[in-house]
Amino acid sequence: MKIEVLTLFPEMFEALKSGVVGKALEKEIFTVNVTNIRNYSKDKHKKCDDSPFGGGAGMVMTPDPIHSAINAVDGEHKCRRIYMSPKGKTLSQELVENYAKEENILFLCGSYEGIDERIIELDIDEELSIGDYVLTGGELPCMVAINAVSRYIKGVLGSDESTSEESFASGLLEYPQYTRPQEYMGLSVPDVLLSGNHAEIAKWRYNEQVRITKERRPDLIKEDE
Repeated sequence: MKIEVLTLFPEMFEALKSGVVGKALEKEIFTVNVTNIRNYSKDKHKKCDDSPFGGGAGMVMTPDPIHSAINAVDGEHKCRRIYMSPKGKTLSQELVENYAKEENILFLCGSYEGIDERIIELDIDEELSIGDYVLTGGELPCMVAINAVSRYIKGVLGSDESTSEESFASGLLEYPQYTRPQEYMGLSVPDVLLSGNHAEIAKWRYNEQVRITKERRPDLIKEDE
């Protein structure tokens, strides 16, 4: 997979060079190309924002630098073009797995009060949000999306089970995890996990998933569970 990112703050994406994602990028399992939108501004000061028509607080990103940047990196529209926006559909497990099947994705990160609507009409395929709150820009939501999607790219994680058994993969939250030592500060690992009985362990884990999901996210529970 090849991911294009358009932003006014490319330095923020240095964070992607850490951890599992960073290792995958080093091995070129997938690529992330970050482009500074300011490079396409015709203003001598590389300005990319202006006051909104109709008045209002804040500034709006102007269309021409964004349009030029999009066409420079994806002139043939091979990418699925996504604008990170609080108005977009909410990122979900289903969307993550759907995005992971793409060969090319372009993420546009807005700043200030957003971008000129004409860019969305001309150049964007869909808008995407990571939740019902507003941040100062689209960079952090974009990194959240990249991180989530990358985990479903073959070779990024050490084991396919890492994605098949985690929260939301089955529609339920994940079961509790334990490791050594067997007892810690008076708390012990459940006996069933030490039994070696894989059928009983699987049953316990499923029951724990249902219990935790009912307690914390009852909206995810189906009537037959």
